[in-house]
Amino acid sequence: MNAPVAETLNPTQSIGQLAVELPGATAVFRRLKLDFCCGGHLSLATAVAERGLDLQAVLAELAVLQRDSAPTGITEPRALIDHIIARYHEVHRAQLPELIRMAQRVETVHRANPEVPAGLAQLLEDIQHELVTHMHKEESILFPMLKSGGNPFVGQPINVMRAEHVEHGAALERLAALTHDATPPAGACNTWRALYSGIAQLSDDLINHIHLENNVLFPQFEAQARQAMGGGDCGSSGGCGCS
Repeated sequence: MNAPVAETLNPTQSIGQLAVELPGATAVFRRLKLDFCCGGHLSLATAVAERGLDLQAVLAELAVLQRDSAPTGITEPRALIDHIIARYHEVHRAQLPELIRMAQRVETVHRANPEVPAGLAQLLEDIQHELVTHMHKEESILFPMLKSGGNPFVGQPINVMRAEHVEHGAALERLAALTHDATPPAGACNTWRALYSGIAQLSDDLINHIHLENNVLFPQFEAQARQAMGGGDCGSSGGCGCS
């Protein structure tokens, strides 16, 4: 769920602190040419004023990035699918390009630092490719099938999605190992810290995303499919591999 109220953001907070604490803010700052790294000590209000920008418009744009990290209580399939697409699919698509860009920057600028996460940008690119492909299959094949009420054979595509969820979970484990559970080293620059903050949000979002599908959405149709097939086991109720 988005937080639409710009007033929840404090314009006296430093732009560097906002870049770290609000995943996705770096993309906004970069587009508006607001320097959150070397100029990160400036307050948002000061930085915006120096660029001649509208503070309220910037606050409103940043407010859209404030997202509830808790899974929704929605269970009705059509509404839940719409929520998953808006809250997770579209957010993942927005998250990953900026994380890849920051990872490339950190790996290049800090390549002499022994704690630099070498290979992080490539891992994020791999995650992006696999996740975008996975979400496309859900949106073009599985979700329309579920929205129409499912069918006796729906267990097969659900099983494919469950198997891919396990692969996503393994990728998150590699991501956690490479970034020390998204913990930046002492003295890390704002870009490095913002990168890890964004990775933490991506990981939390993807885990909640998989939970909603594996444990709330899919079981409703797997039980129906088993009954239609005479009680055969058409779908696993196994975990996502993220725990």
